[in-house]
Amino acid sequence: MRHLRASGLKRPQLTAYLIAAGVVGLDLVTKRWAAQEFADGPLTLIPGILTLRFVENPGAAFSMFENAGPFLGLAAVVAVAVVGASLTKPRPGHEVVAFGLIIGGALGNLIDRIARGPGILDGKVIDWIDLRPIPTFNAADSAITVAVTILIIGSWKRS
Repeated sequence: MRHLRASGLKRPQLTAYLIAAGVVGLDLVTKRWAAQEFADGPLTLIPGILTLRFVENPGAAFSMFENAGPFLGLAAVVAVAVVGASLTKPRPGHEVVAFGLIIGGALGNLIDRIARGPGILDGKVIDWIDLRPIPTFNAADSAITVAVTILIIGSWKRS
């Protein structure tokens, strides 16, 4: 910890980046697991409500903006840069946590876009949680959704 602080990272930045690393790790592991376990067929846990399935999504979170992968990949790069830069200023704790979740979620899906396509930023993202009526999603999408929820609740508390 002392070495990281000596490199210029402050505790809130370090916290956000550790959260981001955890999200990326969880996202990568669960996507690999889903690709191995559900490529041959889905697993229904609660009929009509929760199914685990392997889906390759060329669009955004929750299957929106189909085939906009390169644009979404670029948007993820910009989001990570902007959110990361905003961590250089003092932030309330809830924002630090939310920003870490956003960075981790954006990077998790960005890794798929880079690694799973024929060109840069055009790979399909693996989604695997089918929770009706929500379109299929993954851990990275969940992290971003939780982050937005945290930011909304935090903004209500400040009002």
